Amino acid sequence: MNYYPFDSRNKLYKPHFGAIKAGETLLFRLLVHRDAHLHNAFLIIKPDCNKKYEIELTPKEWLEDYRFYEANVVLNEGLFWYKFRYTSDYGEFYVTKTETSLGIVSNDGAWWQQTVYSKDFNALPKLEGGIIYQIFPDRFFASKEKKENIPQDRFLCDDWEKQPEYRQNNGVCSLGNDYYGGDLKGITEKLPYLKDLGVSIIYLNPIFEAHSNHRYNTANYLKIDSLLGNEEDLRELCEKAKEYGIEILLDGVFSHTGDDSIYFDKYKRYGEGGAYFDYNSPYRAWYSFGNYDCGYSAWWGVPSLPEVKEENEAFLSFITGKDGVVEKWMSTGILGFRLDVADELPDLFLERFRNSVKRQREDSYILGEVWEDASNKVSYGARRKFLLGNQLDSVMNYPFSEAILNYVCCGNAEKLNETVLTILENYPKESVNLLMNHIGTHDTARAITSIARYGQFIGDRKWQSEQVLSWDEYNFAVLRMKIAIVLQFTLPGIPSVFYGDEAGMQGYGDPFCRACYPWGRENTDLLDYYKAIGKLRRSHKVFARGEYETVFSSDNTLVFKRTLNTKQEIIVGVNSGNSESTDIFVGEETNILFGENISVNKKHLKLKPYGYCIIEKS
Repeated sequence: MNYYPFDSRNKLYKPHFGAIKAGETLLFRLLVHRDAHLHNAFLIIKPDCNKKYEIELTPKEWLEDYRFYEANVVLNEGLFWYKFRYTSDYGEFYVTKTETSLGIVSNDGAWWQQTVYSKDFNALPKLEGGIIYQIFPDRFFASKEKKENIPQDRFLCDDWEKQPEYRQNNGVCSLGNDYYGGDLKGITEKLPYLKDLGVSIIYLNPIFEAHSNHRYNTANYLKIDSLLGNEEDLRELCEKAKEYGIEILLDGVFSHTGDDSIYFDKYKRYGEGGAYFDYNSPYRAWYSFGNYDCGYSAWWGVPSLPEVKEENEAFLSFITGKDGVVEKWMSTGILGFRLDVADELPDLFLERFRNSVKRQREDSYILGEVWEDASNKVSYGARRKFLLGNQLDSVMNYPFSEAILNYVCCGNAEKLNETVLTILENYPKESVNLLMNHIGTHDTARAITSIARYGQFIGDRKWQSEQVLSWDEYNFAVLRMKIAIVLQFTLPGIPSVFYGDEAGMQGYGDPFCRACYPWGRENTDLLDYYKAIGKLRRSHKVFARGEYETVFSSDNTLVFKRTLNTKQEIIVGVNSGNSESTDIFVGEETNILFGENISVNKKHLKLKPYGYCIIEKS
């Protein structure tokens, strides 16, 4: 038998899979054939941003014609890269990483990654195994409460079914200033509905006062927007939600404010004291003025979003200090915050923010928006430390999202499996269990539209406003979306449903993905599907902390299992193609919990075109 010299995911070579806590002992084992006539073997370790060093490997036992060379290593907190070197009768060679976890003999090549995180990074078991439901507050449900103190420059739409305005210069109703009246009391009214979906966390897009319907241009961090309600409404929502076993997560936007804000006040809405006009403003030091296109540093050059100097002590104290923003809103009973553009927030801010949140509530949840692999992300010229235990608890899982959509539309099971294993290998287990696994958000097209028109040209907003899926497109997209949902609800992490996806809403990006929930016009088949799989997920603890293991991965078919302490084993199978899968061995005593277009014969599973299943092994 031929063996690879190293495989970072195989316990034969590296008994501990994935990230480890600082101070833990890590065993590395290299396997070399006797014909190599090896002299010495070394493990090369390169701490991030530091010089590499070598550890000599000790010869150990034989495996057929191969011999192990191994070393035990203890690493401090940080990100490390490693590969191997050996000398032999034939010269010097390296063992380096391929595109997967496997090692090959080469003259030089890629490094493996080893994440080492804080020993004080604690799990949040109360949140594991749950379901997130993301709400764009203005568009979910409007209570009959009278709206008061509404700024005159807002357009209040009285047609709940009207398409959101996409034109930026369209008179009284323009992009960003059309409101439909969804509010906090409306969400409170719909808690029974969310409970029926199995929801455990409601993630709200920004609710603080801001002068656009998306509210990412904060005007006042200490006040809830008047169209949404008030502080008492938030307290009531938190309190009532907990009666249903649901927590509330707020969106925190701290890399920039609005230009139309109490802090910047470019248009003098708030009178005197704003940083734009007042050189003596207490907020002046928050911003950078000077040689910029608009006269000040703006987020991605957008003048309406002046950037904040997040390391400014006055700003830090305002957000994270005593009686600051964090303390005020954590006191209302919220679970924590999702941090907008977390990769643009400096380490100092993230660390101070975490300390502030955790002081208020030890089991709080800090979720970051990071679109790439958050374990090795580089931004602003520095390696980030998001998941080392001192900043974020977890992140929005865009790598999974992109891989799932690509799989259901293009059918490369091995690519999806590799993405899953890479994230599991690079992230701390504590973060993996809390990943926000979404297939659509306020920043992307609706899931059905993404699937139906995957990879196709997306025109300007006018073109997007005219697009409606044909009946055939829609139904075929739903068929594939069900496969995506199975993956989303069974892979490690927490599935996140963007409000209305369960009802079959369609639409391209902003603002078309942010239309109002279609109460009374839902796709009931899809809605029932979400309810059923949500109930299944919440009733099986294996989805909270269970290990992931690939059973079969080829072409359009992926089969994996989740196991929990040998007490529970769930097998998940999906086929995104239009041809039947081969027979896949799954063993005896299986119970089909959920599925369609499948057949189980004795010990084997076969997935028909677009088939999926969730099987319990007893």
